[in-house]
Amino acid sequence: MSQSSQPCVGVLSETTELEKRVALAPETARALADAGLAVAVARGAGAAAGFADELYAEAGASLSDNDAVLQQADIVLCVAPFPPDAAERLTDNCVVAGFLDPHGQPQTAEVFKRKGITSFALELLPRTTRAQAMDALSSQRSVIGYVSVLMGAGRLPRFIPMLTTPAGTIRPASVFVIGTGVAGLQAIATAKRLGAIVTATDVRAVAKEQVESLGARFVFPDIQADDEGGYARELTDDEKQKQRELLAKSVAGADIVVTTALIPGRPAPKIISADMVRSMKPGSVIVDAAADGGGNCELGTPGATETHHGVTVHAPLNVPSHLPTHSSVMYSRNLHNLLKLMLDDDGNLSFDWEDDILRGACLTGEGANRRGA
Repeated sequence: MSQSSQPCVGVLSETTELEKRVALAPETARALADAGLAVAVARGAGAAAGFADELYAEAGASLSDNDAVLQQADIVLCVAPFPPDAAERLTDNCVVAGFLDPHGQPQTAEVFKRKGITSFALELLPRTTRAQAMDALSSQRSVIGYVSVLMGAGRLPRFIPMLTTPAGTIRPASVFVIGTGVAGLQAIATAKRLGAIVTATDVRAVAKEQVESLGARFVFPDIQADDEGGYARELTDDEKQKQRELLAKSVAGADIVVTTALIPGRPAPKIISADMVRSMKPGSVIVDAAADGGGNCELGTPGATETHHGVTVHAPLNVPSHLPTHSSVMYSRNLHNLLKLMLDDDGNLSFDWEDDILRGACLTGEGANRRGA
């Protein structure tokens, strides 16, 4: 760990397949260095996101290999969760912050506990107004919504906007968005900017006003499935049947369907059935943006692009990595805002466990114990 009085923030090269983001963008590295913290970055860590090593050096960071960063770092920032074997390489009693997948990788949390590591999982942040600046789930989901519509437009053999040409008028494409959380709302906004006719649906009644404020038509299945934290709860079998009946007509008439429905800690619900896919016009596109959770389309294969009944079913994994520069910038800012809560006025590590954000996000360590974990 750092031998200076100020803590060292370390950033490793991400090794997870398909991961192009980096936990610290050069602009944030500069802000940390200007605040008096040491910053250690693994060589090449930002290359896939478009950040050359020289940008980190100019920002005041030191560059070395992963092992050297681990030896220096008091605080380790990550994007992809550490699997248990990688967690074993972390220095005892350090601090870790990033996506840690507490539901999917409980073994990693056990390693953290054994090594005395205080860890903060961004997935556990309370969904409060004060925590919005640190809400990496939302910032990355906004990327998903934006990119998903572009993926659909790029695979559609038709124009998106209405065009008046010497050959006549081309009608605008129709886009149907299923799930109107952060990703869905960004998808709606992007589709509207492209000139599509947009409809959207959600099982949360509170979504109607947001959808209509973006100029889309809201299709509501008359199901009250609002849950704590702004998410939707899992539907009962009767509610799922009611939802399928309502969705069938909207899916059949859409040129592009974007699905974004995820339930934290559970597999993504299967919303689009094989029969719905069969009912769509040939050449239509489904972008299953919930593929990381198993997908919302019955015929989709996470990570694959397939054609079923003349319909393209695209189920991309790790969509934020398709736009790694700005995904990394936003993620880095989220982490920076969280780090500010961990430092006292002199720039030293100091945890106020009365702070609901630190206590809520703490996966292992004293904060987790205080909230009864």
